[in-house]
Amino acid sequence: MSILPDKIRSKGLFLTLEGGEGSGKSTQIALLKERLEQDGYSVTATREPGGTPGAEAIRNVILSGEAEELGPEFEASLFAAARIDHVQNLILPNLLDGKIVLCDRFIDSTRVYQGVTGDVEMKTLYAMEKLIENSAWPDKTLILDIDPEVGMARAAERRNKNAIPDRFEKEGLDVQVARRNAFLDIANNEPERCSVIDASGSASQVHRNIWEAVAPVIAELGEQTDGR
Repeated sequence: MSILPDKIRSKGLFLTLEGGEGSGKSTQIALLKERLEQDGYSVTATREPGGTPGAEAIRNVILSGEAEELGPEFEASLFAAARIDHVQNLILPNLLDGKIVLCDRFIDSTRVYQGVTGDVEMKTLYAMEKLIENSAWPDKTLILDIDPEVGMARAAERRNKNAIPDRFEKEGLDVQVARRNAFLDIANNEPERCSVIDASGSASQVHRNIWEAVAPVIAELGEQTDGR
């Protein structure tokens, strides 16, 4: 794995969707991708951990729970390794090609899941963020907010009847509540980057709210492109 280039990319647009279990991120990414492509934009949708063969392999290890017994710092290091591979081999090339990249989870999930409820020190996580901040930092982050009880019920409903909850879905309501509050704290602390989206409504309602939040950012991208 080579080192990420120490450069600030100047093309494309990077949008991330965050939120607790069952908040509907995957559905909303699909709807947003379809809307953007209808408007003529070139869009790449991806997820974390994952997005590349190497990162997907790490995803399987994490979500299976195999890394949990090795401790939160080790688990966080796996996320960091997956992210570097993901950014270098998928996200950054697409951004430099002028595309819009939509990502299901990114830095904020690490801060919440490994930091706030995983007890990894924030200074450690921030040090990991330094590895990618000049290459692929979100232009806009949409935090899909939902009552954790509703979200967990949704997550259970979407699983196959014989499927076992993954590493994070299996955790209790108190942990899910703490994660919701942590996401809202991030949005409060970084209002220019983050928008909180009420994810309790229908998929179409949530999509409309998301579009309202991203439309100004999309417009700025169009203006930059026209000016080149």
